[in-house]
Amino acid sequence: MDAKKSPLERRFFIMKAKRTLTPSKIRAFQKKILSYHRDFGRDLPWHKTRNPYRILVSEIMLQQTQVDRVVLKYQKFLKLFPRVSVLAKASLAEVFRAWQGLGYNRRALYLKQAAEIIVKKYRGKIPEGEKALKELPGVGEYTARAIETFAFGKKAVFIETNIRSVFIHFFFPKMKRIPDSKLLPLIAGTLPPKNSRRWYLALMDYGVMLKQKGGNPSRHSLSYTKQSPFKGSRRELRGKIIKLLTERSRRETFILKMLGKDVRRVLFDLEREGFVVKSGGIYHLPY
Repeated sequence: MDAKKSPLERRFFIMKAKRTLTPSKIRAFQKKILSYHRDFGRDLPWHKTRNPYRILVSEIMLQQTQVDRVVLKYQKFLKLFPRVSVLAKASLAEVFRAWQGLGYNRRALYLKQAAEIIVKKYRGKIPEGEKALKELPGVGEYTARAIETFAFGKKAVFIETNIRSVFIHFFFPKMKRIPDSKLLPLIAGTLPPKNSRRWYLALMDYGVMLKQKGGNPSRHSLSYTKQSPFKGSRRELRGKIIKLLTERSRRETFILKMLGKDVRRVLFDLEREGFVVKSGGIYHLPY
């Protein structure tokens, strides 16, 4: 739902969806989703906490990354950085080292920067409001509302790939290129008055089940994009460079010898973006 809508517009938005759904349809839908969650809900570590810092870590890790890979890293990361203050004081090299295997190192940089802001501006406490959360690096509308819901128990309206799959499966089974603007009123209209945290976890679990059955309804969304191949991509080169530099500083000549001369532009971009530092022909991670 558009956060810029006025309270009156939001109320109309939800009422319109409810007229389409009818109370009996809403109850039937909620019962089906919650029953599945009760019997087959996933046992994931971030589902067992309401700690705002831990929720923030899990949400940043889960961006564009499979759950199985996050499970392997989440607990180890929190052992190294158990509190936001510890993460804020850590070197970027330490953070990148702990992040290895998750990909998209930009998220690790954002998480580290967010921790520094939280310590400096909010005295080590994760801010509750959506506006304040969205000011943190790496936190967009979805992540902010997910943190509000899972950490603070707020009743926020948001959408991600598994939730999208559920609503397309039930309400638009024969349509293609469905915009989120058609799904968000339904999400708002079916949101229970209490325990939105449990509801969203149930929706996500149901969406995972639909994908495991081979249908993946989210492919019919207007927002669906197929991820480009990792092998041979700039993302792969960036990851290889960061991995080399987490081990120790490297001469530019060594990096070019290991990864090829085509890597020069990638090195330049990483330096410009603050991921690496170059001094006297030697590259290293920021301290």
